[in-house]
Formats: sequence, C-alpha cells, structure tokens
Amino acid sequence: METTIDKQWYIVTTYSSHENKVKENLMRRIESWNLQDYIFRIIVAEHEVPILKNGQPTGKTKMKNLYPGYVFVEMIMTDAAWYVVRNTPGVTGFIGSSGGGAKPFIVTRDQMEPVLKRMGMVDDEMYNNYKIGDTVRILTGSFEGGEGTIESINVETGEVQISTILFGRPTPVTVKFSEIEKI
Repeated sequence: METTIDKQWYIVTTYSSHENKVKENLMRRIESWNLQDYIFRIIVAEHEVPILKNGQPTGKTKMKNLYPGYVFVEMIMTDAAWYVVRNTPGVTGFIGSSGGGAKPFIVTRDQMEPVLKRMGMVDDEMYNNYKIGDTVRILTGSFEGGEGTIESINVETGEVQISTILFGRPTPVTVKFSEIEKI
C-alpha cells in the first residue's frame, strides 16, 4: 500500500565516514520494524574516483562520498518512520529538525535530481522536467561544466543532444541524460 503522494526525500545527518554503516543499520531496522511501505530508498551519494600515484592514474578506483556526513532517505513521514530513522545507531539528526518534535525539511524533487543523477539513478519522472530549448549544464564527462541548449531527448537510449559552444562555434554534443542539470 505504497502512496507516492506523501513520499518525500529527507537528509539524515551522521558522523563523516559512517554513512554506509547508517545505511546498513537503517535497512535492518526497516525490516525489523516492518516499515517497507514507509521508508523506500536510502542513498549514500558516492561516486568512483581514480586512485593516483605521483599524479598518475594507477588503474584502480575508490569510492568517494559527495556529501560526507549525510544520508538521503526517501520516506513517508509518519511518527513511527521518523522515530525509527532518528533513533537508528549512527544517526545524529535530520536536516531542518530542531528538536522538540519539529519535523525535518523536505528535500524537493528538483534539489534531489542532481544527486540521483550523479548516482546513475534516472527515473521517467525526471524526463518530464526537460524539454527542447532548455538550457542545461553538463555535470560529468569530457564536456563537464559546459552549458548548452537541448536539441533532442531520446528516452529509450537515455541520451540528450545539446548544442554547446566549442572553439567559438555552436557544436552538437550527445551526452547521457544523467549527466545534465537544468540551469
């Protein structure tokens, strides 16, 4: 009986480098408290980075946390779900909850989208927020930091064609949908 209307994202605070342990603890508590219909996704925003030795890539990678000390939780904010999350070992609080029973701030879909995209988590709802002619910024890859205008969106392949300026000329580039954000 999942209700998507009340499902929202929240940011849980923890000690830096304890994010994955908090995620594991939360997942166990969701199971033991039978809260699968109230707490859905738990995300530690990590990405792979190359390991360098003397400034040169070694061919190995490691995971780096984009937001040390924070865990993103998608949940329906009931008293029981709130209690379970905030009393999970390693959780120090919620962003926006000042204590005294104050419920935490909701993280909007627009605020959460870049985090999810960096994690490679794209869903159909995200495509609805983009249209041809929108100005976007490229988040990763060869054109990272570049800006351009959407010329086409291919939902099936997950690719977007963007017109950007390279060497002083308008140039079409194709990037993954997960690699862009609206400006």
